[in-house]
Amino acid sequence: MRYYTFGDEPSISPDEFFMEEALREARQALAEDEIPIGAVVVAKGKIIGRGHNLTERLTDVSAHAEMQALTAAANYIGGKYLKDCTLYVTMEPCVMCAGASYWFQIGRIVFGAYDTRMGFGRINQKITHPKTLITGGIKENECAELVRDFFKSKRMKKG
Repeated sequence: MRYYTFGDEPSISPDEFFMEEALREARQALAEDEIPIGAVVVAKGKIIGRGHNLTERLTDVSAHAEMQALTAAANYIGGKYLKDCTLYVTMEPCVMCAGASYWFQIGRIVFGAYDTRMGFGRINQKITHPKTLITGGIKENECAELVRDFFKSKRMKKG
């Protein structure tokens, strides 16, 4: 496994490095008052697609971070299959996004926080592509905290 070092920072794994990039996207969503979920698609160590939630801005319930990043990556490579790519996303994908990853034939999904309420893992069927490898829990606390704080602030504004 290759590790990345940046100045005085300790070495971090590629999964942590690219999850931090997904977190940057999530923070962008937060700045736009969207649910703070971000995603990047990586091929051969290079980010080829980025996305964050745009459901409010686009008034489109399907404008999830994963959908934005997957579409951007497919456009970048000029093809519809992402077999040799990894999707990094700050929250476990929902059933819709996991289903889309099937059609893109994404090689790997790495997510931060588990989503026991809306995540695809709550169903007992494999809806991702049979060859897709799944890794969860990368920077889990940081990813979960961003979403938790977002909804907490929304509840405080209402109440």
